[in-house]
Amino acid sequence: MSTVLTHATIYTGEQEVPVIKDAYIRFDKQIEAMGPMSELVVTSADNVVRADRKVIVPGFIDVHTHGAYGFDTMDGVTEDIIKMVHSQISEGITSVFPTTMTQAVDNISKSMEAVNEAAKQEPAIVGVHLEGPFINPHFKGAQPEEHIIAPSIDLVKKWNELSGNRVRLITYAPEQAEDVRAFEDYLADNNIIGSIGHSNATRDFLQHNSKASHITHLYNAQRPMSHREPGVTGHAMLEDNIRTELIVDGFHVYPDMVNVAYKLKTANRIDLITDSMRAKGLGDGESELGGQKVWVKDKQARLEDGTLAGSVLEFDDAFRNVMAFTGASIEEAIQMASVNQAIEFGLTNKGTLTIGKDADLNVFSADLTSLEATYSLGRHFSKADAPTAED
Repeated sequence: MSTVLTHATIYTGEQEVPVIKDAYIRFDKQIEAMGPMSELVVTSADNVVRADRKVIVPGFIDVHTHGAYGFDTMDGVTEDIIKMVHSQISEGITSVFPTTMTQAVDNISKSMEAVNEAAKQEPAIVGVHLEGPFINPHFKGAQPEEHIIAPSIDLVKKWNELSGNRVRLITYAPEQAEDVRAFEDYLADNNIIGSIGHSNATRDFLQHNSKASHITHLYNAQRPMSHREPGVTGHAMLEDNIRTELIVDGFHVYPDMVNVAYKLKTANRIDLITDSMRAKGLGDGESELGGQKVWVKDKQARLEDGTLAGSVLEFDDAFRNVMAFTGASIEEAIQMASVNQAIEFGLTNKGTLTIGKDADLNVFSADLTSLEATYSLGRHFSKADAPTAED
């Protein structure tokens, strides 16, 4: 039986027909039909759900998320990773890259094995992001310094194999590599995108030595931009081929600086991310990140020394925030939340609402203040049903 949502405003993410008003969408696991209500012919196999005045947008794609709702990728537990992903789907994320952090080699290996098994059971897992341990201690952020090592082709090969060849994105500090060109060539040859992050590289070094086309959480944990040296941030702003991640919670990046990035990079070169951690969805109190104590208060997660740790940002809030902080249109917010990621990582069945693509979509209230339902490959999810480790 197919589900048919009716009388909605549908934002497709497509340039040719970006919005369809008073529209319907029919889907099972894939989108079967969509268009104006005047064209709908209901069949006996349809489960019709009225969505009067609702707004439907493509499902979000989060390529940088460590954990949520009491679960963490680094726990290396298959069942918990699946529960984590189901909880994340409830906030609109229909495609997920479970993300590691700097830890002992064996711990990362364990997490790769667990993600591989989880991905065999949960199709919303569409890749893996290795964040660390190939970073610069000077900008370690919330990553434990004792496990930081130089970029290693052998370890990338090992971890990619353990993940079922699902590693699609690696954060590293190019200046820490013995031979950065050889490292980046290996990534490119294996369909892995290299991302500059937790790096103290100068723009001059990056211009002459790195081909990286992605920046991990722009502004955060990287050599900053100044009038005397552009740093990693300035390099990201100046290079048209570079796509940038952005944590739009209002804490990791001040709203006006989100707007600067939007004006310079444009909506076509920004990937919204959550960079979320285990504590997301659990409210204020003590939590954990990579074996380090974290305290959450007022939607901020910090280490004991006050360092801002991974976020507790929910993706539907990031979607609303980027419009509020920049004046971006809903079409541009969709570009940053779904379309760009699908293009960058070759997720050809994701990113837009198009007949034949996966039925990944979010149903919002008319004013976008409430995410009322999410469909991932046609499966219905809601925030009320999101599992947590406390259940």
